[in-house]
Amino acid sequence: MAQNSRLLDALAELKKISLAQGCIKAIKHIPRREGNFHPFPEDVHPALIQALHQKGISQLYSHQYEAWEKARQRKNIIVVTPTASGKTLCYNLPVLQAILENPSSRAIYLFPTKALSQDQRAELEEIINLLPQEIRIFTYDGDTPQEARKAIRARGQIILTNPDMLHTGILPHHTKWIKLFENLEYIIVDELHNYRGIFGSHLANIFRRLKRITNFYGSSPRFILCSATISNPVEMAERMIEEPVELIDNNGAPQGEKYFIFYNPPVVNKHLGIRRSYVNETRRVAKVFLGKNLQTIVFAQSRLITEVLVTYLKADMEKNITQEGLIRGYRGGYLPLKRREIEKNLREGKILGIVSTNALELGIDIGSLDVAVMAGYPGTITSTWQRAGRAGRQNAPSAAVLVASSAPLDQFIVNNPDYFFSKSPEKALINPDNLSILISHIECAAFELPFQEGEKFGRLEIGEILKFLEEEKMLHYSRGKWFWTSDAYPADGVSLRSITSDNFVVVDTTGKPKVIAEVDFSSALTTLHPKAIYLCEGQQYYVEQLDFQQRKAYVKQTEVDYYTDAIDYTKIKILDSFDQKKIDNYSITHGEVHVATQVVGFKKIKFHTMENVGAGDLSLPQYEMQTTAYWLTIPSFLFKSLPYYPEQKVNGLFGLAYCLHHVAPLFMMCDFHDVGVSIGDNSTGKSVPPKELRTKAYFQEEGFFSETDFEPNIFIYDNYPGGIGLSPSLFELEAELLERCLKTITDCPCQEGCPSCVGPVKESGQGAKEVAREILRRLLRK
Repeated sequence: MAQNSRLLDALAELKKISLAQGCIKAIKHIPRREGNFHPFPEDVHPALIQALHQKGISQLYSHQYEAWEKARQRKNIIVVTPTASGKTLCYNLPVLQAILENPSSRAIYLFPTKALSQDQRAELEEIINLLPQEIRIFTYDGDTPQEARKAIRARGQIILTNPDMLHTGILPHHTKWIKLFENLEYIIVDELHNYRGIFGSHLANIFRRLKRITNFYGSSPRFILCSATISNPVEMAERMIEEPVELIDNNGAPQGEKYFIFYNPPVVNKHLGIRRSYVNETRRVAKVFLGKNLQTIVFAQSRLITEVLVTYLKADMEKNITQEGLIRGYRGGYLPLKRREIEKNLREGKILGIVSTNALELGIDIGSLDVAVMAGYPGTITSTWQRAGRAGRQNAPSAAVLVASSAPLDQFIVNNPDYFFSKSPEKALINPDNLSILISHIECAAFELPFQEGEKFGRLEIGEILKFLEEEKMLHYSRGKWFWTSDAYPADGVSLRSITSDNFVVVDTTGKPKVIAEVDFSSALTTLHPKAIYLCEGQQYYVEQLDFQQRKAYVKQTEVDYYTDAIDYTKIKILDSFDQKKIDNYSITHGEVHVATQVVGFKKIKFHTMENVGAGDLSLPQYEMQTTAYWLTIPSFLFKSLPYYPEQKVNGLFGLAYCLHHVAPLFMMCDFHDVGVSIGDNSTGKSVPPKELRTKAYFQEEGFFSETDFEPNIFIYDNYPGGIGLSPSLFELEAELLERCLKTITDCPCQEGCPSCVGPVKESGQGAKEVAREILRRLLRK
């Protein structure tokens, strides 16, 4: 049977299964689109045209032609087109042309992962092998043998690397890379949307350092950046490289027709709002497509869920020895050779089903599959389209299925398909000027080259910071220059994925003690506290001891049917208000706050059902930071006029805070854990403890609110010292954030509260859903 017929049969079967329970919320048909082509420009090197012809490329897509024209005009460009639209040729063509015209030309390719770097190298080598002239291409990362590094530095024309290696292995040793920096023509940045938040803020500072070095050696490289669809590509790119950037987003690649299905697991307990496990429903959906012999990729949100689904689908599909290997897993933690073998077998069609974390979301070549099934909303519209784009050939139809979990964000998306399909994707946000990140890279830059008196770092005046570092005995000022004097090697102390390098190591003591992971300081308090269940590569570990002095957590392997969720009490103090808006009968503010968080207990949450099956008390040191926040102020008269008991009103506030916390990432390309939430009293400045703590005597003393003048503030703050630019975007939304929360709560079928709206009723408390809904209605005058 033809692929088209098998796909339609599978879709019909899926509709039949879900008909009785109304699981399918939407089926969006995206029609086939023809390509928009352009002949090769006349100035492309003849040898390059011949090599591309041999690869079966006889003309360019319109966006590839536009990228060529802009690159020839020496402009920085950002290419924003969907998965599998030929973005790679947008940068390979001008780079290879530059080297063919001038063999001394050099280029740096930056990729976020080693796997993607290897994949892109293979594609580039295919073209290079067809050229008459030798072009030397090398990968330079942590796996590169020491004995090969000297030759690469001397001979490499195209260097494929990653931000970590550029940061620690290339820039600090620029004197060994003189040929590269003297002749650097292009810097290629692939998957730009991946560099957001902390990682992107670090990368922007790495580019400030890189441009200082290229300027020292007399070169002025151009940037070619590629990204999945985000709503602010030019703003993001210009903030990243601090130069003007031109946008290319008119996709000329052809596209086969696609069916996009929104699937919501049925409710099994209406009173508590508990739905059937989204993992089991994903298994059920994937089995329908696999049963029709359609090559399917299943995306899971964690390594644990990946392994669970691999186990389930192997049991479903591998009935005898001849079918062994039809279903495979793919995630970080697998050895590189194993991953390459899986990628190759996928391309060759030997694997029928693959279950992956986001490791295969990036542009690694795995061929074109028939179906993509997503176990849970990936967190952003951009990521969802990236994953859906893994299925679909240029001419054959394909399908993508989003299976929603019980999280409020999942439920909002699955119940509002029009929002998903009509909405421009989220903003990618970075803050290169975060003081902690900035100072760490100024230290690295000073180690690389002394700062001149009055010299800027990027666009920033940094005289005060240089004087501070001199006081700290890191720099010495002499003859108009600031010299690095410390014995330390600064780049080694800077982690690109956290604000500070003050991390905990996790030591497995099950057998011979060994380090299995590293966790940043703030996360350690909530994930590595004593009695916590710590998850690493699908394995569960019981935390026996957290050693603060040595920054070590000692764990032992275990097997339980629950995970732990820390109960923390966050106190917030407003330090400064940057901006404030009065909207109707409430106000919103963006400013700087002091956050003091203490972990005081933990809950045991059962896998899949999300039931609270136990708790424990803790007393850990307080974690303090200054950061940026958005806060909503509910007028005291409005709060006082609510027709509920005082305890119910406060329950409603926490229910509303829960919903705001879970819905806020809808507007930002960030993880739920990148922002925190807290409730305070605008009149007294005191913070309100969560429900679990309100009955305890030591909180009773604080008298957390007085009915007469209590004016609630609900804070959503950046969960990183100094902030990374998340909270200002919420301030710009004005009423839209509250409207989305009201819709989420109203559309939820539960009666008193559940994980999909204001939190489970046992945690949010009596009346939380009703009161939260009433507060929103009064604020929005609905």
